[in-house]
Order: sequence, then structure tokens, then C-alpha cells
Amino acid sequence: MDKTVENVMEEFPSFIDMVPECDRSTNEQLTTMQVNVGYKCNLACRHCHLACGPQRTECMDRSVMQACLDAYEKGGFSAVDITGGAPEMHPDLEWFLRQWQARGVRPIVRTNLCILTDPEYSHFAQLYADVDATLFASLPYYSARNVDKIRGDGTFVASIEGLRKLNEVGYGEGGRPITLVYNPPTATLPPDQASMEAEYRRRLTADFGVSFTNLVAITNNPSGRFAEALNKKGNLESYMKRLIGAFNPATTASMMCRDQISVDWQGNLYDCDFNQALGIKTADGKTIFDLAKERPSTRPIQFANHCYGCTAGAGSSCGGETA
Repeated sequence: MDKTVENVMEEFPSFIDMVPECDRSTNEQLTTMQVNVGYKCNLACRHCHLACGPQRTECMDRSVMQACLDAYEKGGFSAVDITGGAPEMHPDLEWFLRQWQARGVRPIVRTNLCILTDPEYSHFAQLYADVDATLFASLPYYSARNVDKIRGDGTFVASIEGLRKLNEVGYGEGGRPITLVYNPPTATLPPDQASMEAEYRRRLTADFGVSFTNLVAITNNPSGRFAEALNKKGNLESYMKRLIGAFNPATTASMMCRDQISVDWQGNLYDCDFNQALGIKTADGKTIFDLAKERPSTRPIQFANHCYGCTAGAGSSCGGETA
């Protein structure tokens, strides 16, 4: 009988036993509210842990968005990180961004770049500049072969065109901040982040004349489509062994789950986006509607073995290396 992803993950030592007691709870003050506005996306990337795609219908309504706005103020957060899916496909994204702008908050938005070449969504490049958003743009590699293999034919060219549109409205080196996000194309750990940034900068400047501010390298988490694909090929066990073999104890104090909260389209709360993908809610069972009324308190973090992906090598978070 073929093993499921869950079967394979259960065969390895429990991640929580690797974490010191002092790092098993959230920090007293959370800094980042990550808001996933829905799973609809113009792409269906092979490494997507949330299995987003054009056929997904999950979409955050305004009551949940309003609760996020209220909870941000109540909880003393310092950053809001808006993600998806493709956030641009949410019908109320412009309203949401304007609400943050009115509150003097500079939102972080995660874009796949490709969508900015679609006439229906191309106006978001200028809107991001208007609200002074900080952008994180997924670009798995600096050449077409690797990117198209992960995202589909033609997606690299569209990504470069999307980045060019953002350069035209002031994003890039010396202008508004845009961070490129690199994921390894195979079941390996990311290379050194600084070296990868230098190589991206050299290649994208020379080959396409586009610029960016900086780059972060994120380890592919063993969950979602990526884990399913590895398991189907019989490679999930070897990938988990690689992650566990590269476990770095210096990363546990700065795991992203310690100072952020993840909100899904219904207002449920998770310790991180990966836990959201797996349906592992926060230990206290609260929702964003609760946080709109009361400041979040320290709570134990819900760990599972996919967390090895965040603590291997130099560590990995939505903001790149952690150690």
C-alpha cells in the first residue's frame, strides 16, 4: 500500500522535541499580521503549498477584512502582509489597500508578477505605487526554463514584463522596495541568499534591463502540492531526511511563527501560512474577530514535522533566511 504524505511525515522524529522550551511559544508582542485574502490565482504552481489556482473560489469578505483592520490597531502590530492566491484577483483588494493607506500603514503585498500583464489587473502596478506598498514578488529563477517548468509555459516572460511595469512606476533599485522571492526548482535547500541575490541582479540587469531592491531565498516547505509531488515520485522521505540533517538550532528563536499571525479568508487564525495550508489552527482557537476586540496573548505554537522546512540550513521564513 502506497504511503500518504501524512504517513511519511509521521515516520520522522517529532519536530517539537527539537525546539527548546523557551522557543515553543509566541513572543509577547506579535509584529506581523499576514492576511490571506483567498486562494484564487491565475497560476497553479507546482510548489504551491496552498494549492491555489484559477478554479479556487475562496474569497475573504469585507467583514473579515474590517476585523483585520481593527485587530491590527488593537494588537499593536507593525506590519501587515497581504497574500493569496493572487491578491489582485480579490474584488475588494483596492478597497483593502486604501483602508490601510488611510490608517498610515504601508502594506506588504505579495504578487506573482505575471498577473500584472493581464489587462484586467494591470492597473495594480500604479495602485501599489499610489498606496506606497512594499512588494514581495515571486520569481523562482532568472531564466525561462526553470520558471516555466514550475509555473507553466510563458510565465517567465510575463514575470519579466510584470517586473518591468513595476520599474516604470518607481519600484526597483534606488526606488520603492520590491523584494524578489526565490524557491529552489528541485528538492534541495536554497543556496546562500546573498550570493543568489548577486546572481539575480547580474542576470536580470544584463539580460532584461530590469531591477529589484533585494532578494530572499525560501525553502520549499514539505506540504501542499510540493509534498504530494515528492511523495508520488518516492522522494518525500529523502527530502525530509535532507531537511532534518540540516536542522540548525540557531533558527528556532527567530522562527516566523513566534512573532506573526496568519489569517485565512474566513478569519481563522494560524501560527503561519504553512499551518493554514494544513488546517492547523492556533492552540487557543481564536479568530480574527476575537483579536478585533482583545489584544493577542502569548500562546503555545502548533508545531508539526513540516516545520523542519523552516529550520534547515540558514532557516526560512516569508522574509527569507532567519539565521
